[in-house]
Amino acid sequence: MIDVAANYRRVREQVAEAAQRCGRRPEEITIVCAAKTKGPELIRAAIAAGATDIGENYVQEAEEKRAQIPESVRWHLIGHLQQNKVKKALRVFTLIHSLDSVPLAHALQRRCAQLGLTARALIEVNLGREPTKSGIPEEQVEALLTALADLPAVHVEGFMVIPPPPAQAEESRPYFRALARLQARYQRFRTANIDLRELSMGMTDDYPIAIEEGATIVRIGRAIFGERG
Repeated sequence: MIDVAANYRRVREQVAEAAQRCGRRPEEITIVCAAKTKGPELIRAAIAAGATDIGENYVQEAEEKRAQIPESVRWHLIGHLQQNKVKKALRVFTLIHSLDSVPLAHALQRRCAQLGLTARALIEVNLGREPTKSGIPEEQVEALLTALADLPAVHVEGFMVIPPPPAQAEESRPYFRALARLQARYQRFRTANIDLRELSMGMTDDYPIAIEEGATIVRIGRAIFGERG
């Protein structure tokens, strides 16, 4: 039997230790509990232990779970967003981590205008250039930011990356460091709807390294919920 509460508390302690090692405050870092394929009872156990942020990969799965979980938590879309799911996503998620194209940005703007909503999003960057992963290539980031400056309902709050699966945690460090460099490079794009303060990076295998490199959001699945079933 998985002890989700104990696992969550352990992750929170390890996040705090990693933050303190590099002179940061633990409260600067948000732990998103990545709950793909996990049922509402396990999510409730994490919430009871103090979790405030739940991550899901699919819009429909999150919609179904949210209907069964009355607790007030923030929901994060950490998987790819298809344009035909934008309307539902805006109603379900607090933060979308996977904005990766100008057409998707325009789709978000259109739906926000229709619904009277604001979209909060991170730009996903495919720094590993993996063809099987979503995310915008690094060289297209500036063009996307330029386009977003004209889309007032889409509020861009930072960047997200999923590095290639590491054999050892240290293998992820160059990708985390590169994302932090992107954040620094594009601070000049600060506008009414662009403020690149967040770095969503680090998962079960490498989140202490991500924190050392500036992560403000870590997405933890297996260390909290166990293996995907």
